[in-house]
Amino acid sequence: LVLALALGVLLVDLWLPLPAKRNLGYVAAIGVGLILLYSLSWVEIPSGQPTQYAFGQMYALDSLALFFKRFFLLAALIVLLMSVEFADRIASGIAEFYALILFALSGMLFASSANDFALLFVSLELITVTFYVLTSFQRGVLTSLEAGVKYLIIGALSTSFTVFGIALVYGISHTLKFGELAGVAAQYGSNKIFLFGLVLVLVGLGFKISMVPFQIWAPDVYQGAPTPVTAFLAVGSKAAGFALLLRVLFIAVPDITAQWSNLLIIISAASILYGNLCAIPQRNVKRLLGYSSIAHAGYMLLGIAALSTAGRSAVLYYLSGYLFTVLAAFTVICLVLRQADGEDLSALAGLHRRSPLLAAALTLAMASLAGIPP
Repeated sequence: LVLALALGVLLVDLWLPLPAKRNLGYVAAIGVGLILLYSLSWVEIPSGQPTQYAFGQMYALDSLALFFKRFFLLAALIVLLMSVEFADRIASGIAEFYALILFALSGMLFASSANDFALLFVSLELITVTFYVLTSFQRGVLTSLEAGVKYLIIGALSTSFTVFGIALVYGISHTLKFGELAGVAAQYGSNKIFLFGLVLVLVGLGFKISMVPFQIWAPDVYQGAPTPVTAFLAVGSKAAGFALLLRVLFIAVPDITAQWSNLLIIISAASILYGNLCAIPQRNVKRLLGYSSIAHAGYMLLGIAALSTAGRSAVLYYLSGYLFTVLAAFTVICLVLRQADGEDLSALAGLHRRSPLLAAALTLAMASLAGIPP
């Protein structure tokens, strides 16, 4: 349905006059909203069959996949509405901009159901390649082009790590399916090539969630990309990385993950420290949120490092709040900071007088990111 909607937006664009093209964002948002409504109303997991499979067990539909699908649909709905507001700052190709957001969304939906390394890789590529284009969509803005190039180079590097890691895992275990891998992973627990392959896959996913030491791209790309793209990167792309991380660590190789608790705790602590300390001197609002994103990846990794069902549930609960908090912050930035060179913190001065509602929304978002109840 999402792919059909994206292709429909591209086709309708051919016949629409230029002034009406901006409103295609509302059409795309309504379409995504209807798909979300359909998912909430009619799609459910049968009680007697907790996991349903398709494509030779490459694709799994379970409660985890369903949670992430609805999460991504809601995020895309808000980002599309934000994009309509941002449309006047995009010189040409606004329909393609909306369509690319929908293509990235379809990659995230596939990622949430990945039950095989082949589908994991394809869905990652679908997300990443669309973001290469979206990040540098404002071709007239130098920072946007710079962000696109940086994301392209580092994204390609992370992809090479992932695919090389998958090759090593497959070379030793002779399977790409997570279910089959779970059955044989324990016997390869001491095989250095197999473990090195898994570490490389972890590195590739680490780039996606911007955890230390693979976070170097995040602040620059967040600063340079168009604001709706930054918002979708911060929420959708990060959540897709965590969805894949949960599937690889707890469905494909649970026996090996049990030995990696200390490693995950160290990475988590380093991400929290790096993100928070580097955020202190920042003046650019989007760059500040980029460092915040690194710190929050660390907080969510703590849930994974707990190696328990409660820890995994905590990650999903955390993501649920993070979705609204981050998108609220970026929506205010999109509405208030109109110029690419006007993203300094000083541009928010006096916002409570200009728009008390936006000021209150941004204050609540920042209080939430700081972890202040409720």
